[in-house]
Amino acid sequence: MQDHVREWIALAELPGIGAGVLLRLIQQCQLNAAVGYRSLFEVSDDQLRSFNLPAKTFHHIKAFQAGTWPDADYLQIIERWLEQPLNHLISLTDEDYPGLLKEIPDAPVLLYVSGDPSVLHLPQLAIVGSRSASRNGISLSGAFARDLTAAGMTITSGLARGIDGAAHRAAVSLSKPTVAVLGSGLMTIYPRQHQSLAAEIIAHGGALVSEYPLEMPPLAYNFPRRNRIISGLSAGVLVIEAARRSGSLITARMALEQGREVFALPGALNNPQSHGCHDLIREGATLIETSAQIIEPLASLLGSYCYHEQRIEPECIKLTDSEAQLLNQMGYQLVTLEQLIELTGMPAAALLPQLVAMELTGYIENTLDGYQRLI
Repeated sequence: MQDHVREWIALAELPGIGAGVLLRLIQQCQLNAAVGYRSLFEVSDDQLRSFNLPAKTFHHIKAFQAGTWPDADYLQIIERWLEQPLNHLISLTDEDYPGLLKEIPDAPVLLYVSGDPSVLHLPQLAIVGSRSASRNGISLSGAFARDLTAAGMTITSGLARGIDGAAHRAAVSLSKPTVAVLGSGLMTIYPRQHQSLAAEIIAHGGALVSEYPLEMPPLAYNFPRRNRIISGLSAGVLVIEAARRSGSLITARMALEQGREVFALPGALNNPQSHGCHDLIREGATLIETSAQIIEPLASLLGSYCYHEQRIEPECIKLTDSEAQLLNQMGYQLVTLEQLIELTGMPAAALLPQLVAMELTGYIENTLDGYQRLI
């Protein structure tokens, strides 16, 4: 195994400190030693002591320097896993690391990915909710996921039972990629009954993601911690059925802290699984009833994921017949998505992909007040 890979694995598994503290230490070492992200293992003992690290953290750093940690057999397991073509390790400094996730203050320094890592750069919306969702909640999760997927969004969730699983299945049913962020290692798919769903996600161009070691079991405290990755990868989070004390509310509140959009679906007053959504709405989440109400405020963010692509001059782009017709129907006045739906008779799921394509190629602009034709 290459030295830099071993060092990233060691950084990610340093005990006694969280991801936020680790990032601050890394940045501090950069300033002091100017030797890059691996400098925590290269600083002097005096400098390490100045960080006031827990004893076990200091011990593991010294063990790494002595070459006794991580264990050679353990590294060999990872090396064999990486030999499989769809398995990847992505460190914080890799070009493949998702840019939106890197912005959060406690970004994981290392991601284990099974599937296509490029999907992590697609425009994502998280759908989360109760594991013990009602039949109606399951149906709504699938319906919203299908509409949003058809409109060009990639659905991100946690592979859990209930709302998460329904959202992933809806994307897979359209043969579209979806992203599942696990609270366990990628060699320990949880829940077990979703192993076939995990395989389908990979087969349809999606990805399984975890910050945890490959064989990490699904420990209870892993799941609240992984929720920051679900929200961190996404432009927004939709909550469907969540009790007042639930992991879904943790994800939503993390999303708010990260500056993401949060949407909540209201439900029946006598359904305890709706109370968390109602609380979120009172706290400032956007109440939604249709997928169009989610897509419109996020449409201007869709291009931010495609960081490798260059905007092409509009005169070099040939519109499809349907896009040209839509452009003519828009005119030169500001027009909202609802007005376009009424004007064209087209559903939001059919309109949005055309609007996004026309925006990314410079024909129109999505403003706070509606769509504006530019050409």
